[in-house]
Formats: sequence, structure tokens, C-alpha cells
Amino acid sequence: MAGPGEAAERGGFEAATGDGPAPDAEPRARAAEVRVAFEGLLQIRRLTSTGAGDPASVPAPWERQRPVRAVALALEAAGLAPSAVDGEGRRTVTGFRVLAGERPASVRVEWLGPPGGGVAQQEKRALAECAAVLERLGWEALLYRGPRRHRFLEVEPLP
Repeated sequence: MAGPGEAAERGGFEAATGDGPAPDAEPRARAAEVRVAFEGLLQIRRLTSTGAGDPASVPAPWERQRPVRAVALALEAAGLAPSAVDGEGRRTVTGFRVLAGERPASVRVEWLGPPGGGVAQQEKRALAECAAVLERLGWEALLYRGPRRHRFLEVEPLP
């Protein structure tokens, strides 16, 4: 079953991970694309749910196989902004960055921005907001400190 973000391989929607350029779409058009993709993700959850309880609160198999895409989509759908880089790889926008974690099916979420943009002062609050969004959707998000006291979330789907 194709899922949200799969259309990108055919030139359609792709969840922003924070490592690419700022989305080209007009903000309202982008918000509409994100909303449709997220509604598709929730529909996949409802269709593939096997347990009791709210199917919207448990990651679907599609998400477990593509956790970077799923987490990025969830964060963007919650109204959190992704970071962005220019053609030379310099950060141009402050926001979340989602990348594969060290363990299979895990994801790392960071809060990054341009140098001198005050991202260090935003990091703790912004990552707490990211964690709250993900936990409501069935992801476990643990806050860690890495090199130079840089905070990040390690995210995994709940069993």
C-alpha cells in the first residue's frame, strides 16, 4: 500500500525533513498538501489497525517502515516549521530536522537554524513541543543532550 510521501517518487508531495530547500509551494497551498497527506496517514492507521483503542494513536506499518517520512509529516501537520538549507548546505530557516536514528526504526529530531539565529534558546521548548505532538500519535520521544550540549529527540514507535 502506498502511503503519504510515496507520491514524491512520482513528482508529488514529500514531507519536509529539514534538510532540503524551503518548500516551493505558497504557504497556504503547502498547508493544504500537508493536511491531505496527514489525513491519508490517519486513514492508513484506521485501515490497518488490529488492536483495541484509537487507531489514530498507533503508528501503522507504513510509518514503521518509513519513520523519517512519518515523523516529518506528523510534525509539519501539527504546524511546526521544518528547517531548510540553501544550495550550499547552509541553514536558512529555523525549524525541525528529522533524520534516521542510530537504531533501526528510530528517528532523531533536532531543532536547527541559521548561525546567530538564537536557535539554542528555542531548542528546549521547541523539542518539547515536537515530543508532545509525536507522543499523541503513538511515538516515544526521549530528550537527550549530545556534543556541545546540543539537545535532540530520539523517537521510536510505541509497540
